[in-house]
Amino acid sequence: MQTKNLVGFALSVQDPAGCAQWFAEHFGFGVNIDIGWYVNTASPDLPSVSLDFVQCDHESLPEGLRGRAVAGAMVAFLVEDVDAEARRLRGAGADFALETVTEPWGQRRFQVRAPEGVVVEVLQMVEADPQWLAAHGF
Repeated sequence: MQTKNLVGFALSVQDPAGCAQWFAEHFGFGVNIDIGWYVNTASPDLPSVSLDFVQCDHESLPEGLRGRAVAGAMVAFLVEDVDAEARRLRGAGADFALETVTEPWGQRRFQVRAPEGVVVEVLQMVEADPQWLAAHGF
């Protein structure tokens, strides 16, 4: 398979509209389509990539997935100033799962809890620790 582009991904949730609203409030996503059991959203910064929410018990899902909400999913956003984003989200009352940390592999990041078990990681690329890179074969 030769992939031409990533168009988006969908999360199986109990409350598609509520999840979409959270991403709109905290990350500026806009709702493009809302038909109740399915909500399609996109960020104005990445209009060709959609983040969709599907009601977890809807018949459009394969039978083996119906009734199972998302578990262990993480959505990640690369930003220019991770500290500014952390301040903004803290001011908006976001629930932090991981406080801001600088990782030796070259990321400064934090994580917040979104509805229904989704975790959002916000990260900024920083200079990696040369010793860490050497110790890991890079």
